[in-house]
Amino acid sequence: MTHASVDQVWDWLAAVPDPEIPVISLTDLGIIRDVAWQDDTLIVTVTPTYSGCPATSIINLDIETALRGHGIEKIELKRQLSPAWTTDWLTEGGKRKLEAFGIAPPQPAGGPDHCPHCGSKSIEKISQFGSTPCKATWRCKDCLEPFDYFKCI
Repeated sequence: MTHASVDQVWDWLAAVPDPEIPVISLTDLGIIRDVAWQDDTLIVTVTPTYSGCPATSIINLDIETALRGHGIEKIELKRQLSPAWTTDWLTEGGKRKLEAFGIAPPQPAGGPDHCPHCGSKSIEKISQFGSTPCKATWRCKDCLEPFDYFKCI
């Protein structure tokens, strides 16, 4: 049996969007930790953004659907909780996609340094809790638009 190369599988997974933030892929998010063939089974190691992430089952289904769509029949999804996911695993491309979508990417200082909509540095935190547990809500004082900030984890 001929297997798709690991590089090809990574390319396929790079096209699978995150169900909560569809502008970035699962590989942009950094939750796909490893892809390997073991005999005739493809093993995909996934680290959820946090252990109680409600999108985990959808993510697993989306991974399986994408890979089966490319003819891979035997798939094992391995859940890896340690080391825990961190925003350091977001790709630079993923961070740019978040900002273009209007979500401020994580910053080492613990908060955004500018509005992703207009670029203004005149911003304020509205709430530490946003639309998902990994985001906080901020507002620009110049364009008055609210925006999500992807918290550092």
